[in-house]
Amino acid sequence: QVQLVESGGGLVQAGGSLRLSCAASGRTFRRYAMGWFRQAPGKEREFVAAMRWSGINTAYADSVKGRFTMSIDNAKNTVYLQMNSLKPEDTAVYYCAADLSSWPPADRKRIDYWGKGTQVTASS
Repeated sequence: QVQLVESGGGLVQAGGSLRLSCAASGRTFRRYAMGWFRQAPGKEREFVAAMRWSGINTAYADSVKGRFTMSIDNAKNTVYLQMNSLKPEDTAVYYCAADLSSWPPADRKRIDYWGKGTQVTASS
């Protein structure tokens, strides 16, 4: 079992920044590729970013490239998503995800574990 707990969401004006955190626990969590997804009201959950615990491999959705940066702190067992230049269309619930078998872990149907999500709202 892998447990994922997100934090750091909130309300920010368009153009602002937020940093999300996802604390991972469980015996085997380092075997998983870590990702961030988001789901806006009335829309499907979509891939945002991914990284391996080694920090070597990263992947981003085109819509966030150049604005969002994912990072990992192995000492704290935590992954982060730094979100800059936020736009109203970035408003969504953001979920931390763990995928054992896919790279990048961009298919929500193949995700093995999900966090409960954290709300991000960028107001215009």
